Amino acid sequence: MKKKIVSALLCAAMTATMIAGCGNNAGASTNAGTGNAGTTDAGTADADTADAAGTETADAGSDTTAAAGDEGKVLNIYCWNEEFKSRITDHYPGYTKVDATSGTIGDVTVKWNITPNDDNAYQNNLDATLLKQADAAADDKIDLFLVEADYALKYVDTDYAMPVADLGITDADLANQYQYTKDIVTDSNGVLKGVSWQGCPGVLFYNREAAKEVLGSDDPATVQEAVKDWDTFNETAKTLKDAGYSIVSSVNDTYRVYSNNVTSKWVVDGKINIDENIMNWVNDSKELVDAGETGTHDLWSDDWSAGFYPEGKVFAYFGPAWLVNFSMAADTEGSIGNAGGWGATEGPQGFFWGGTWICAAAGTDNAGLVKDIMLQMTTNEDIMKEIVVKDDDFVNNKNVMETMAEDTKYSSKILGGQNPLAMYCAGVESLDLSNLSPYDQGCNEEFQKAMKNYFQGNATLDEALELFYTAVLEKYPELSR
Repeated sequence: MKKKIVSALLCAAMTATMIAGCGNNAGASTNAGTGNAGTTDAGTADADTADAAGTETADAGSDTTAAAGDEGKVLNIYCWNEEFKSRITDHYPGYTKVDATSGTIGDVTVKWNITPNDDNAYQNNLDATLLKQADAAADDKIDLFLVEADYALKYVDTDYAMPVADLGITDADLANQYQYTKDIVTDSNGVLKGVSWQGCPGVLFYNREAAKEVLGSDDPATVQEAVKDWDTFNETAKTLKDAGYSIVSSVNDTYRVYSNNVTSKWVVDGKINIDENIMNWVNDSKELVDAGETGTHDLWSDDWSAGFYPEGKVFAYFGPAWLVNFSMAADTEGSIGNAGGWGATEGPQGFFWGGTWICAAAGTDNAGLVKDIMLQMTTNEDIMKEIVVKDDDFVNNKNVMETMAEDTKYSSKILGGQNPLAMYCAGVESLDLSNLSPYDQGCNEEFQKAMKNYFQGNATLDEALELFYTAVLEKYPELSR
């Protein structure tokens, strides 16, 4: 029964209507690329640590060519930006770059099929190609494809994504990965169909100068007291406004924190369901906007990004490591990040944002190489430590992250010399993904879009809710309200 329901949803999604593909996701977790694929000097660590990691990593990949063996000669990877490509190029043993869209691993040619997420183009392209997978020539078959949390279930709840167990990857291999990263790519039958090299627990990044000016200290513990729950957060917003600061740039900054802490799914028994915590976001946000304590800017817009600079007068942004390291102008002279002016604290509630999952496409003729890539990039602790040190990413390995959290030689220049990893480690353990559904991307996007009308005074709450229901039912005609 489950397969019939899911297959119907996915097959419909993979038509021109794209039921489960929900518009431009460039402003969610992709414009920033969940880490912009480049290296950064934000994270510094003992050089010997990085050198040792690199040396041991090279040894770990000595059997890569053998793993590819007598399999296909072309490995096709489908993704939406350069992030995963850079991780492979920089860290996978034996990878040799040929040009911007290809490389080699042993005798296998690697082809990068990169389609940006704008206007849902990546999912549209992936869907169309997967539909032709069974009849495609061996060298044209998709071998690996990447997904994000907001639409992962669209793919893992079908036969297009292989169970990792079918590749020979065991529970023991993945024992040190964070559970939430497995939950996101586990299908309705409890079968794991993907892996990730990264975790994306979020924290609150605050403007240290503003904290000293308004709160009297930029110490993370002091700031945490001022944002420890939503009631306190909203009271602090008043204090910050009096000093000329917005507590966050936009109501959209807090949305994922609320939506990650719901107690029910967006769809229950075929009906659209608005969780109480989503309405808490609406009510709290409306008060903040009406009081002039934050704005309604769209994420990634110029107005939203103004707070990356001192003159923007924004106190905080919510996000994971990739946001502050790769998406908040840390490489730009004059920005807060460039001057090491951000700090990190837990904030009112734990949450996550983004992440990238590697799925093996059913029908791949490179199963051995796909398995090796998954194991090397998501379980090899030397490679994962190297990613932390060189790329300042938070990786999907408890041992590595807990060790790095205690490493006094590791710190973030962007965060003024702070080592935030213990904070991330604590946050990631509290994540509960039991309320994910295949409808999350569309419902989240349409809800924020509809509520903007309410926050700006262009619609009543009832009118905004009606806009939301209408938009969602148009996307998902199988639902009711």
